[in-house]
Amino acid sequence: MDGRNSSLLVDFILKGLPCVDKLQVPLFLFLSVIYTSTLVGNVLIIGVVKGTPPLHTPMYFFLANLSFLDICLSSVTVPRLLGNVLSMKTIPFSECVSQLYFFHFLASAECFLYTVMAYDRYAAICRPLHYTGLMSWKVSMCLAFGSWLAGSLHSVTHTVLTFHLPFCHSNEIDYFFCDIIPVLKLACADTTLNKTMILANIASISLSCFILIMISYIHIIVAIMRIKTAAGRNKAFSTCVSHVTVVALFYIPCVFTYMRTDSGSSFDMAAAVFYTLITPSLNPIIYSLRNQEVKGALKKMKNGVLFRQGVFYAAVFINRSVF
Repeated sequence: MDGRNSSLLVDFILKGLPCVDKLQVPLFLFLSVIYTSTLVGNVLIIGVVKGTPPLHTPMYFFLANLSFLDICLSSVTVPRLLGNVLSMKTIPFSECVSQLYFFHFLASAECFLYTVMAYDRYAAICRPLHYTGLMSWKVSMCLAFGSWLAGSLHSVTHTVLTFHLPFCHSNEIDYFFCDIIPVLKLACADTTLNKTMILANIASISLSCFILIMISYIHIIVAIMRIKTAAGRNKAFSTCVSHVTVVALFYIPCVFTYMRTDSGSSFDMAAAVFYTLITPSLNPIIYSLRNQEVKGALKKMKNGVLFRQGVFYAAVFINRSVF
């Protein structure tokens, strides 16, 4: 591609998922179903939390935040991926910048939010007498806002470092969305600083959050084992298993992808598809199946106005995002 500076670029070309030429229709239908389930499931979780007074607690406030993040994270990449499957591969330069920014903003905010949710469970189980003070609504709001703010600052750093580079090797991104590592491969300048920042920044955030989560759950497990009744232990475990499961589903593919700055293989794409599409669609299922309070609220509202409104808003969201 001609040009010596990224400012000369008009657009990029997303090469998309490999080996999909003969599977366009089945893949499009599969991705559409998963994306639809992501929207509907997470909208329903938000609606249930908002419409059920007993769920107006910090734990479910953070769960609603997580559902909103999952909706946004999927919507940053999946509609473009659906178009890519149908051969609409061109993405304007400005949209590529926006996609990279919002993807890392939302993904890192989700990372911080998982840590906040682990602290909430630690406070509830290990320090129940002080829980109201430790997790007041003011503290909960500040923690949620802090997660979003930290995610934004993290993303701004990488977006600026990535797109200040000149791009002259090619305009074809060998990936299904504009992510840091695939975009850096097109730069015709030294990317050592960028790769160092990926390892230092993303690794430090992921590792720090993961360590804090593990410390919280070590304390939680010790506290649960001290509960004398089996019913009490089961109830405490049920509120934690869901969180541990979604943390594992989110962290494992993310860490695998970003700890290798030369990534970009088909396996890396599969990992990226998993945490951008599959994990957000599984989160509502995991929380509704493992959490008795959410299951009870869903059953009560299954035939109510809230259910119909949730499906309606999800349908509107799909229409605007995809079409």
